[in-house]
Amino acid sequence: MPIISTERNKDMKTEEWTPGKLLEISGNYWAACAIHAGVKLGIFTLIGNQPLSGQEIARQLNGDPRGVSMLLNALTAMNLLINKDGVYSNTPFSSSFLSKESPQYIGYMIMHHHHLMASWSQLDKAVLSGKPIRGRASFEDETVRESFLMGMFNMAMMLAPRLAFIIDLSNKRHLLDLGGGPGTYAIHFCLKNPGLKATVYDLKTTRPFAEKTIARFGLSERIDFQDGDYVNTDIQGTFDAAWLSQILHGEGPDEAQRIIQKAVSVLEPGGHILIHEFLLNNTLDGPMQPALFSLNMLLGTNQGQSYSEKQVMDMMAKAGAREIRSLPMQTPNDSGVIQGTV
Repeated sequence: MPIISTERNKDMKTEEWTPGKLLEISGNYWAACAIHAGVKLGIFTLIGNQPLSGQEIARQLNGDPRGVSMLLNALTAMNLLINKDGVYSNTPFSSSFLSKESPQYIGYMIMHHHHLMASWSQLDKAVLSGKPIRGRASFEDETVRESFLMGMFNMAMMLAPRLAFIIDLSNKRHLLDLGGGPGTYAIHFCLKNPGLKATVYDLKTTRPFAEKTIARFGLSERIDFQDGDYVNTDIQGTFDAAWLSQILHGEGPDEAQRIIQKAVSVLEPGGHILIHEFLLNNTLDGPMQPALFSLNMLLGTNQGQSYSEKQVMDMMAKAGAREIRSLPMQTPNDSGVIQGTV
């Protein structure tokens, strides 16, 4: 899930292409790979708040001094490190976001991007075959799974507090967080609304991570966990609000419709269904982030895709929702929330 600024998305539609611009974008993976290597080797965490010489960094990494020096200098050129006479220190930005010692660390998402690169290099094959290049079995690898789960958690932690203030659940009693993973959104909705309880519904393998995270926020008495596969199994209980965040894009239109129908079926009259997704425009050719994310789903799923606002609204209406509207908000990756009432 790459983060591309909304301003850049607008520029891509209006800027005139030049050979230089085209080559810059074509070669941007060089910079991405340098960042990936820096995070994978733990360079920013190793430096921390204590500047280190290039020789000492190479020694602690058990790496080749020449190779390590080249990477350090590239990261310095990218303004992620500071070099003073061969002694390297973190910038304030890299200290905040690239050191594992920081609560704002986003390295897990960067490593998730790293694990996707092999499949993206074969995009042409996926386009011609219409079939995924990587299977979901790849997430059975512990390192890959950790990067994905922790990356999703960290990204949600940045967005969830903001959405909890925008979305009004003050008169709701019981929220269903469908496919909620570690329960990040359920946690922040409950923190914002003291009278709200929540149930996180996700695969059994997610339960330990979710329960640990929920306990860390002191919400074990208000947020429980229900095991299940939201595509193939039923949801137990009734709720007056349902939150579906970034789960539809992993499925084709039929499965997405079935997921929405399941959520609506367990809502009490007057309950709200809220769908958070990367939303394409209704011609499906922008903004750039959802359009690229649709290709990521082509590479990794049989039928997954990004959906337009109209497609999501039509599925909600077919499931029986009414008063469907898009909530006004701006996010860094062109995601949006659509709300309906049953």
